[in-house]
Amino acid sequence: MRLSLRFVLPLLVVIVLVAYAVQPLVDQLTLRWFVRDLDIRAMLIANTLQEPLVDLARANARTKIGALFNRIAEDERLYAIGFCDTRNRQFVGTRNFPANIGCDGVDRFADGNTRLLASAKGPLHVAVERVGTDNEQLGKLVVVHDMSFITRRSEETKRYVFWFLVTLGALMSVITVVVAQLSWRGWVHGMKAILRGEGLLRPATRITMPELRPLARDLRTLVRELETSYRPRDESQVTWSAESLRGILRADLRGEEILVVSNREPYIHVRRGGRIEVQRPASGVVTALEPIMRACSGTWIAHGSGSADREVVDRHDRVGVPPEKPRYRIRRVWLSAEEEAGYYYGFSNEGLWPLCHIAHVRPTFRADDWNRYVQVNRPIHCGSSSNRRSTARNRSRIPLV
Repeated sequence: MRLSLRFVLPLLVVIVLVAYAVQPLVDQLTLRWFVRDLDIRAMLIANTLQEPLVDLARANARTKIGALFNRIAEDERLYAIGFCDTRNRQFVGTRNFPANIGCDGVDRFADGNTRLLASAKGPLHVAVERVGTDNEQLGKLVVVHDMSFITRRSEETKRYVFWFLVTLGALMSVITVVVAQLSWRGWVHGMKAILRGEGLLRPATRITMPELRPLARDLRTLVRELETSYRPRDESQVTWSAESLRGILRADLRGEEILVVSNREPYIHVRRGGRIEVQRPASGVVTALEPIMRACSGTWIAHGSGSADREVVDRHDRVGVPPEKPRYRIRRVWLSAEEEAGYYYGFSNEGLWPLCHIAHVRPTFRADDWNRYVQVNRPIHCGSSSNRRSTARNRSRIPLV
């Protein structure tokens, strides 16, 4: 129930606030619509009265004009009608014509902006239309409409909009609660299935809900970490072999691929006459790490320095080694003689090696060697040297030393 209230209460509060905020907008929009309709209605009345009113105005028949206005003003929405001559001296209007509208101030309603007038019975709409012909202007016709019915309709509209939004919010809340309950039950069933082992001991395809797969993966990782922490390994009792090394690395690294980045490659392909030979370089790094790579597989990233190295790699500059029974891959990086001389023989061997090994040789650092070092270790070169520009976006954060 508390979970349902977390969905329902905020939604209802937002809907109520929106309903209150929308009411003034609805009121203004409704008023604008009715004012436009009353402008059109006043224009129709003026066009209807144009011909008889011109004849009566020319004859100066004020009594007949007043009788005509009183008959037309019997309409419940038409509040009053008045007529002013061109000099604003003579005025003829119905009995209930507003006293605060005179011929001298009627022009303020003719600009189209000031249409509404407040009165004791409610707001009034005032429209001013000219009477006469193209060659002769006889006066101004003032048409006043009662807008109290608009106020009543506006109140009804606001109540309708308010309760409509509240009802819509209630329905949305109910739908949200139902969907949340069904989703929560699905998650609970999925969690129970995972805890029963349907995603851990059995194949992962048993989990039918895709959204639970990341959770299952996290649970598997947590279980392996708990198993590792509560299952101490006595290294003195371990019989070291390729299988034991592979098992320990897989348990500690949790199946991640091993990557070795080195300047020296474990296997070099050189051309001897018309055939290609495979050589094992004399290197401490190769001697120490090559058995691990052979036991656990992975990728060895190194500088391809052999004369036939380019001939044996695939289109991704990779080759499987050992040649007789490949266990891992070499990913070769192609460097020029200047790059190798600057970054490896210069900065790495003459600068970093004496500095890091506390040798009794003063390290030598040159700006040009440093630039070569940065240039070599920034991109992973793919393919031949002509493809370096297209692959410069592939960055390597591991120094190729």
